[in-house]
Amino acid sequence: MQQLKDCITKHVPVQNETLDTIVSFFEPVTVSKGTFLLESGSISNQLIFIASGYLRMYDISDGKEITLWIGSQGKFITSVSSFVFQTSNYWNITAITNSEVYILSREDHFYLCQSQPKWLEFDNLLLASSFALLEQKMFSHLHTTAKQRFEKLLQEEPSLFNHVPLQYIASMLGITPESLSRLRKGIGSNS
Repeated sequence: MQQLKDCITKHVPVQNETLDTIVSFFEPVTVSKGTFLLESGSISNQLIFIASGYLRMYDISDGKEITLWIGSQGKFITSVSSFVFQTSNYWNITAITNSEVYILSREDHFYLCQSQPKWLEFDNLLLASSFALLEQKMFSHLHTTAKQRFEKLLQEEPSLFNHVPLQYIASMLGITPESLSRLRKGIGSNS
């Protein structure tokens, strides 16, 4: 629970009593590798904080899995549009590894937004961060090379390469596993 508290207080100054109230609405859950937390076509009713492990957000197109994002420790994950607007969701979210998560129901989320101004403030930042991440991803795929995307991910999240199957990382970067393998070999030979 401390990681969740740290994540919130990193972005929003909040008194301990208020923080304790907010985190009391989150349910700790142990998730086994391969478990679905959200399936494509369903409606998202939960906001998930990752305390440990890795979760993958992906879709299947023409029989091929396309990874949008891999969530790691200290991050939130959900289908934002489905969670907020209660529309059919496009994404699957599964555990890549055994994971510890904290789950906030949609009902409790909106209750906290009404009753706890600090949660609303944090939620607004979380939503803005989601849009910024999507914007950065779109820009990156339009204006950077595969090598630049790889190097940036390696710099920002090096642990992904030790815990996540490379085909998921390649898909998230918009390249083939073979291209990712060549990029990794190139980095190793430059060391």
